[in-house]
Amino acid sequence: MLTGKQKRFLRAQAHHLDPIFQVGKGGTNDHLIRHIEEAIEVRELIKVNILNNNDDDRHEVAEELAKRAGAELVQVIGKTIVLYKESKDNKQIVLPR
Repeated sequence: MLTGKQKRFLRAQAHHLDPIFQVGKGGTNDHLIRHIEEAIEVRELIKVNILNNNDDDRHEVAEELAKRAGAELVQVIGKTIVLYKESKDNKQIVLPR
């Protein structure tokens, strides 16, 4: 579980990132989750965009992505989701205590 201070730090780090995945009309699926897991292992911090044609609640989509990918939900702002998971092999981000 991330503390408020750690979430603020990660939000600042994610500000300059571009979304690398999009959730469309089909919603989340195993294929998308697998790609998110692979990307988050390499990058640790990613953004996911929810397209306008997706009618699902954005907070529910964010919770599902975080839970299924084993990541921490950092932020949901507009239709953008920020996810974080500490990498086993490529640790790049040092969180404040």
